[in-house]
Amino acid sequence: MSKQRDYNVEIKDTADHQYAYSFDFDVMHPFMIRSFAPFFNQGSLLELGSFKGDFTRRFLSHFDDVTCVEASGIAMEEARRKLGDKVHFVNSMFETATLPKRYDNIVLTHVLEHLDDPVLVLKRINDEWLAEGGRFFLVCPNANAPSRQIAVKMGLISHNAAVTPAEAEHGHRCTYSLDTLERDAVAAGLKVVHRSGIFFKALANFQWDKLLNTDIISKEYLDGCYQLGQQYPDLCSSIFLMCERGNSQA
Repeated sequence: MSKQRDYNVEIKDTADHQYAYSFDFDVMHPFMIRSFAPFFNQGSLLELGSFKGDFTRRFLSHFDDVTCVEASGIAMEEARRKLGDKVHFVNSMFETATLPKRYDNIVLTHVLEHLDDPVLVLKRINDEWLAEGGRFFLVCPNANAPSRQIAVKMGLISHNAAVTPAEAEHGHRCTYSLDTLERDAVAAGLKVVHRSGIFFKALANFQWDKLLNTDIISKEYLDGCYQLGQQYPDLCSSIFLMCERGNSQA
């Protein structure tokens, strides 16, 4: 039997590892939206794992009907303070959440790697929550990002897909690459329509945070890393699948 999880503890920074970095908020979030936007449907949005609402805020210019499901009550309350009644919040685990309808767009970013049974949740998305013609945006950190491959060569981690002790403290259960991410999506019955990477990345998040406080990195450089990531998805910070409803394999 798996250990009872405390999602309020998992989101806390530890002595040697932050849960979220400025790189995530200031660089990755805008580029994720840029990657998603061409595929957005009109209508409703369900965000699974809203954390403290910083990414959620970016959807409000695209959607009037936004629902967020978040397991951490502490994170959800902070998101609610930031966003108020612009968003409908549900404090629940995905495995047990009861939602009132199907959604035209569903977003799951940097969350799947935290789940004890990712295929089970992906099946719920496919079978219960995604509307006919709806689109599902799935993003995970990439095991094969150059920053991780360099860490292997430095002896800091054993292999690209390793889950470090610090990551495990934050609730990581696995580290996906494009092939294993697509494997789980297909196993859940989803139809993968588009696959890509988001942002070519050779430095660790903490190194990026230091650089972003200088004038070394320009907007043009960031844009170049994003565009290069379209050519080399397997060398990106994050990997991205856009899926539609497939046949249920229940």
